[in-house]
Amino acid sequence: MKYKGLVLLGAICYGILSTIVKKAYEQGYGLGEVVGSQMLTGLILAWALAALIGGRDAVRRKSALPAVPGWKSVTWRQRFLLMGAGAPTAVTGLLYYESLRYIPNSLAIVLLFQFTWIGVLMQALARRQRPDGGTLLALAVLLGGTLIAAGVVEQGAAGLDWRGVALGFGAALSYSLFILFSGKAVPSVHPAYRSGWMITGGAVLVFALFPPAFVLDGTLWGGLLPYGLLLGLFGAFLPPVLFAIGVPRVGEGLSGILGALELPVAVLLAAAVLHERVSLLQWTGVALVLLGVALPELLNRKRRPATPG
Repeated sequence: MKYKGLVLLGAICYGILSTIVKKAYEQGYGLGEVVGSQMLTGLILAWALAALIGGRDAVRRKSALPAVPGWKSVTWRQRFLLMGAGAPTAVTGLLYYESLRYIPNSLAIVLLFQFTWIGVLMQALARRQRPDGGTLLALAVLLGGTLIAAGVVEQGAAGLDWRGVALGFGAALSYSLFILFSGKAVPSVHPAYRSGWMITGGAVLVFALFPPAFVLDGTLWGGLLPYGLLLGLFGAFLPPVLFAIGVPRVGEGLSGILGALELPVAVLLAAAVLHERVSLLQWTGVALVLLGVALPELLNRKRRPATPG
């Protein structure tokens, strides 16, 4: 239960991000300032954790206990691979946060959740293997739930800003690439150092696109810092650490179900904090999306033979 709780907590962290971004936009901050401050804070926190691990490693060496491989053991090739694997996180943040300018928070998170079927499609193409019937059923439920949750069934598609929709789907695609690459990028490296180099890759990309002038012109200290701290803590730092601890113990299938808590948390905050209207029919769509995420794992569990008591 402890490890399940860590995965749930990581999902909750992701679920609150869009509300914080909306609030930052209301204060007049731009995309580069919001994402840049998030990556800067996440970068500092990640390397602070890596330094803490390194200090503990030094103590272990002195006490003749098994040591954790230090950051110096990571080759430059491995560092560049990890930085490349972390770049899609920055792209996801840029596209997702920009979509919030054009569409409601509740719709943006539903669009981001399309990474589930996009990931299935990517795996099918990589393996040259057609998805099974249970997976196709789950995708059908997921897509149907998306149309309902997005308000297309209730209000029609005419009221949607297609710039926001395109950006939301782009964020889902980028997030799918991050999931695909992050699990395969140098898994032998300690999670603290993996996180540090991956966040470094994302930060380099963001700062190349949006030079961090907010650090020098006083914007960071003039009101942006609280938003950057919250976004860095709950977006760039805590979830990767929590998932790195919890997912190996819980398993990828169940972790996907638990991680889906991000969706109702984001929609609930959109209604409670941002006062966005979310109808009962849209909540039904959210429930269907969650069912689509959980269905493959539920079907697999049903097929498994019972373990002798």
